[in-house]
Amino acid sequence: MTPSEPLDLLTLRLVALVAESGSISAGSDRMRLAVAAASVRISALEAALGVRIFERSPRGVTLTPAGRLLVQRGQDLLSGADRLVNDLRDWSIGLAGHVRLLANASAIIEVLPCRLAAFTSAHPRIRVDVEECMSPETLLVIREGRADVGIVDLPTPSNEFEFTPCFRDTLAVILASEHPLAGAAALRLDDLLDQDFITLAGTNAVAMRIFNAASALGRQVKVALKASSFDAATRMAAAGLGVTVLPRESVGPQLAHLPLRVVPLQESWADRTHHLVTRRGDEVPAAARTLVAALAMPNQQPG
Repeated sequence: MTPSEPLDLLTLRLVALVAESGSISAGSDRMRLAVAAASVRISALEAALGVRIFERSPRGVTLTPAGRLLVQRGQDLLSGADRLVNDLRDWSIGLAGHVRLLANASAIIEVLPCRLAAFTSAHPRIRVDVEECMSPETLLVIREGRADVGIVDLPTPSNEFEFTPCFRDTLAVILASEHPLAGAAALRLDDLLDQDFITLAGTNAVAMRIFNAASALGRQVKVALKASSFDAATRMAAAGLGVTVLPRESVGPQLAHLPLRVVPLQESWADRTHHLVTRRGDEVPAAARTLVAALAMPNQQPG
């Protein structure tokens, strides 16, 4: 060790243990070092610093004033190093970290508030940043590595990603309570295609399901209005501006104060399973895998 070399943590920890034990032999045993190797380290440190750290006697060693300063200040460094090691270990096993989560509107309205509250309570050292994003765009962002986890509604999941079931919901017809179809026990899409439709703006999963199903019937959707959110769509429907199809689980608050009816949509594609999506392989951060495990439906594995 030369005067230009930094003080290494191993020697600093050795000095602290020798000071605590009052003996180089006892301190070296606790470090699992040979006594001779420990003595050489301490002597080299004293030479490098230009001060004596220990006063030696047949009864053992005691700290010099410089040695007491070294041990006192060194404890802060050792504690900081221990915290750093523990933090890095927690990052490696998914107990700490930062996760970027993209979620569709259904997830944000229906399940995320409660599930994220429970997750952050159980994992206070994992920070989750949430951003609303439509399902088709989420896959692009995940592919490019600009987010770690997504929640999507896709009719056909891609083999390029890992998909884990997250939650289920059901699409229903939302219309004004005075609408001529409001008294129906259930409706098929074919019953609605003569009506003015209120759809969500953009390439969203709900609209894609409706348009694809209409195309399969050889018909088109009469889009009268495009709404920016579930709430806007329900308000337009309540005003009698058209019918809309939305997850029934998302409209509870609006039903309490708007003149609306929810009619079951009798279509197989109305029952949806939303999936957590990540990239495949080891590049997914451990904290993101911890989040996926916490948000997944019971007994579900990535696949």
